Amino acid sequence: MRGTRRTRVCLAGVLTASVLSGTPAAVAAEPAEGRLTDLVNPFIGTQDEGNTFPGAAVPFGMVQLSPDTGHSTGYDYSQHLIRGFSLVHLSGVGCAIGGDLPVLPTTGDVTRTDYAKYAAGFSHGDEQASPGYYRVGLDSGIRAELTATARTGVQRYTFPATDQANVLLNAAQSLHKPVSGEIEILDDHTVRTRITGHGFCRDTAPYTVYTVTRFNRPFTAYGTWNGTAITPGSRTGAGGAYVRFDTTRDRTVEATTALSYVDPHGAEVNLRTEGGRSFDTVRRQARDAWERRLADVRVQGGDPTLRRTFYSSLYRTFLAPNVGSDADGRYTGWDRRIHRAKGFTYYQNWSLWDTYRTQAQLLALLAPREARDMALSVLKVDEEGGWLPRWGYGTVETNIMTGDPVTPFLTTAYQLGLLKGHEERAYRALRKNADGVPPAANPGIGREANAEYLADGFAPYLKGRPHTKVGDSDYDHGASVTLEYALSDAMLAQMARDLGHGADAARYATRAQNYRTVFDPSTGFFRARDAAGAFTGNPDPARGIGFHEGTAWQYQWLVPQDLPGVISLIGGEQATNRRLDSFFAYDKLLADPARTAREVWVHGNAYAYYNAAVYNPMNEPDLIAPYTYLSTGQPWKTTDVVHAALTLFTDGPTGMTGNDDLGTMSAWNVLSSIGLFPVQPGYSTWGLSTPVFDRVDVRLDRRYWPSGGFTVTAPGTSAADRYIQRARTDGTDYRRTYLTTGSLRSLRSLAFTVGSRPSEWGTSPEAAPPALR
Repeated sequence: MRGTRRTRVCLAGVLTASVLSGTPAAVAAEPAEGRLTDLVNPFIGTQDEGNTFPGAAVPFGMVQLSPDTGHSTGYDYSQHLIRGFSLVHLSGVGCAIGGDLPVLPTTGDVTRTDYAKYAAGFSHGDEQASPGYYRVGLDSGIRAELTATARTGVQRYTFPATDQANVLLNAAQSLHKPVSGEIEILDDHTVRTRITGHGFCRDTAPYTVYTVTRFNRPFTAYGTWNGTAITPGSRTGAGGAYVRFDTTRDRTVEATTALSYVDPHGAEVNLRTEGGRSFDTVRRQARDAWERRLADVRVQGGDPTLRRTFYSSLYRTFLAPNVGSDADGRYTGWDRRIHRAKGFTYYQNWSLWDTYRTQAQLLALLAPREARDMALSVLKVDEEGGWLPRWGYGTVETNIMTGDPVTPFLTTAYQLGLLKGHEERAYRALRKNADGVPPAANPGIGREANAEYLADGFAPYLKGRPHTKVGDSDYDHGASVTLEYALSDAMLAQMARDLGHGADAARYATRAQNYRTVFDPSTGFFRARDAAGAFTGNPDPARGIGFHEGTAWQYQWLVPQDLPGVISLIGGEQATNRRLDSFFAYDKLLADPARTAREVWVHGNAYAYYNAAVYNPMNEPDLIAPYTYLSTGQPWKTTDVVHAALTLFTDGPTGMTGNDDLGTMSAWNVLSSIGLFPVQPGYSTWGLSTPVFDRVDVRLDRRYWPSGGFTVTAPGTSAADRYIQRARTDGTDYRRTYLTTGSLRSLRSLAFTVGSRPSEWGTSPEAAPPALR
């Protein structure tokens, strides 16, 4: 995906092995004893700004215990010093956050308190990771091992024979901006901390985490530090603490650290509930939890690299959102008060601008119980904090990104049956968000440009407008914000109609057409408009202004509610197909798809968002774009583009397309590999393309999916034979290029016949996904 990437790939999604120096030991040739966890490589995405982490976590766990090597989000594969093993990491985010309580084993006298200075060297040759487990040999001769439960991180350190075996616990340093740290040695086994920080792209309101760490053996000595001043024998400090052991005979030290976002009592409750087990027991239970998750999707066919890439993506999809409530159900709400979750688990960490496009739908399929609780948690944010979130971290709003991503996130939950009994509750929150803006005292931005959007039909581009709240401003990105608001209006209109709110439905459906207000006929592309309504900025669609992390070329397809309308604006199907072919460099793609993906589509690093007239597979705005061909009478080209994009996912550290953004890109890989993709995010439409596996068996929870699962088959699918000739659903010919959620609920089999040439399948006008009215 990047210019520095050195990988070898084959045609149209059939991936060959990565050519990487020092590929981690986590990459196995085949799963031992049929374990799917052995196919997962947690190091994928840890280099070139994939920003993933290799450490230990369980599905959706509060704790992600992982090494920090100095990168802003934790771990960078190209670095070779570990500052500590810290408790909190978000997979694939683009700004620094987490890294709370870095812990590092050392030997000898404790003389330094800056973790960048006492960091330990290591080699990838002595490093290993698998789901729920991480191990590394440090240059100091210490072996560190990590595993986790939902709310605890468990460490095992094997020291050389010494009477000065130390464990350093640093409460004052992290990946975010620390505000304060307090540490207290409670007894000869236990250390407690209170850590307050803020950050994530901007200076958010502060949040606090509480930890308690219990060791399996008594300390022989201890001390604390404040700044650079170290005080042996002290029990309290504002910086950190060290505890010492004699390992001349017993060389192993184990410790369990429990985390809470509520209070010290919450950390104790979590420790009592989930602690007390040996390291090996916790490791085995974590692996089993991951095995159960991964086993819901079984694939056959494809080469080993393709399967490793697939299951590694499936693994990352389940890393977030994260449990936010303690074992007793208490959690800190967005009103900064303590609440208790009743009948559900409270979750937090909401990268909604990213996840509403792919991960929300995949979790609704494979983890509907958790996805239901996630949706209910978002509603709790509204009820307790006063407004729906945009990008929430822990207990605070960051307001990162723009538009209205919470609407398609929640309407997805509604359309997929996760909000039964809560439909009107959700609708009220969404209507409030769609028709207003948060009050000045509320930290949220909501639809910041809603006043102008409701009055004029578009969000104006007002660069430099005074911004009174933390985060990104919708006024800086008026063109793309208009498209995002209109998309959300379309999805809310469908929900309103279903619930019997006819007047609202008509109003939102009308607003869903507001994408037309930013279409400039003189250029044939969307453009930003200023406060007076005039089109503004460079007319070149690759160099215009007012688009968030993208260009007019990339955003022109973000109208999934009305692609027929967009096609008409462009000039019809033929003109649209010519533009799509140019956008995807289709002639070059046919000649060499993998090279086109790497050298034409990817034109810089992960943050090269602008000045491009081609598809950007590394970022969210045009993740749906390859499926536009389903609406232009050329569905085979969707397969060509999707399979080329899949070559960007490889099984080494550089094998991630841009930031993973809490599972967004990984979910794209999983869904596109299966051949079933949510082409109208927030609604019930699943576009079809050729799977990359001969067979995929998907097991579903019957409480939400009555069929209990379905099977997708495409015998002989390959780079040469990748075009759909025929499709059948439960044995009956199927000619449309999409399925609905309603049909998916009863589906048992989706069977594709593939061949070497495009066919007439899916080319009739009635085969295309319909516009939403």
